[in-house]
Amino acid sequence: MATTTYFSAGPVSIKSKVSSKKMKKTVLFLVCICLFSCSTEDGNGTSSNSTVDQVTTAKEITWIKNFGGSGDDSPRSIVPTQDGGFAVFGFTNSIDGDLAGKSLNVNDYWLLKFDALGNLEWNTTYGGSKDDRGQKAIQTADGGYAITGYAMSDDGDGSNNEGFHDNWVLRLDANGEILWEKSFGFSGHDHSYDIIETVDGGFFFSGFLDVTSSNGEGSTNKGSGHTAHGVGEFWGTRLDADGNMLWRRYFGGTNNDRAFGVVQANDGGFILSGSSESTDFDVSNPKGSYDYWVVKVDKTGNLEWEKSFGGTGIDQSQDIAKTPDGAYVIVGNTFSTDIQVSRNYGQSDVWLVKFNDNGDLLWEKNFGGPAFDAAHSVTVTQDGGFLISANSKSYGNDLTANFGENDLWLIKTNSEGNIQWQKALGGTGLDFGFDAIESPNGSIYFIGDTASRDFPDIEPKGGLDLVLIKLK
Repeated sequence: MATTTYFSAGPVSIKSKVSSKKMKKTVLFLVCICLFSCSTEDGNGTSSNSTVDQVTTAKEITWIKNFGGSGDDSPRSIVPTQDGGFAVFGFTNSIDGDLAGKSLNVNDYWLLKFDALGNLEWNTTYGGSKDDRGQKAIQTADGGYAITGYAMSDDGDGSNNEGFHDNWVLRLDANGEILWEKSFGFSGHDHSYDIIETVDGGFFFSGFLDVTSSNGEGSTNKGSGHTAHGVGEFWGTRLDADGNMLWRRYFGGTNNDRAFGVVQANDGGFILSGSSESTDFDVSNPKGSYDYWVVKVDKTGNLEWEKSFGGTGIDQSQDIAKTPDGAYVIVGNTFSTDIQVSRNYGQSDVWLVKFNDNGDLLWEKNFGGPAFDAAHSVTVTQDGGFLISANSKSYGNDLTANFGENDLWLIKTNSEGNIQWQKALGGTGLDFGFDAIESPNGSIYFIGDTASRDFPDIEPKGGLDLVLIKLK
């Protein structure tokens, strides 16, 4: 059931207050890990993605806060709000701490609203008695929200479920109250990861369809050449403003294809991005084991073009954004060292790719060290550059510090993808970065989760804590 907990929006946020003395120690500690990538060498262990005149001063940590209870609490999305604040969205199975009003220790969608100073105003959960995991939130033009993810519940806030996980979309007002909710899926695991509000006030959400379990169902307006195939397919669904389905289509080949991001194209169609393991059917020019795969459809869901990016290794895209010059960037990670991947510093690098309206590759850049590094999201900054939210196990090359098993990693590039500054932050356990935004005054809010018991300047609440970091 939906539960809402309200907190006063006073000058200091709940439970995550840090003393000025402790904050000074934090700033000194984090200044020491401020990371610059300014080498122009092309030998081993250095990055060609930066030049000295492109490096700018890295942001400093203003504060770090954590939220949750004794269970696992994890964010996936952060979005600026019209009142100057922001909202964070993810999922939680806690029933205490900041989730004291929640009754069942199963995963529910979790939305937190903050004011412009980073004070928590309210937080609300949505779900039922089964596993419901929120992935993406947007603020709508009227000041409300649309949220999506994947859910198993058919009770509580959920009215229907067709199988295991379904794509579950909710429309909320400005206070987080449910206006409508709709579930879309079949008997298998169907996941949604991204949603956008369309120019006409409707919605489009993307994810993947377990097409084997759906027995080929999941596409409207099937043409005579449509063939049921695959394990998992890119799946895009178009809704009107009231959540009524207008059309849906799936794309892929005989193997595993999953869409994680979507944007509305310049011509009003849609571009879905993700990864593909297939080499047939809709996939015409695969590069390797897994590729970044991009699908362009028109306003009614007809496939216009598709492109694969990558090398002979495993390349998996996680997010897409439109650039100010009318092009697009996608980000994820690459294990490749050939074809379209110009270099690789270790096991896996963060890989940023820019392409135009025709799907032509404009440039590609990678960032990382000798171990495993991967990105989860990319957002455009006011100067036309990019914020990349990632995680890293590396020490070396673009990273001059590692604090444990896995760190949150934030990368800032200019508009050409050249790294300007980056920061790693974590404890001795597993810590992951998921999303970041830039506020109108230039501050940056970065979200992730931590399993570390020694994450700087917070008191752990449970298994996984939601971590919110402000940089200025």
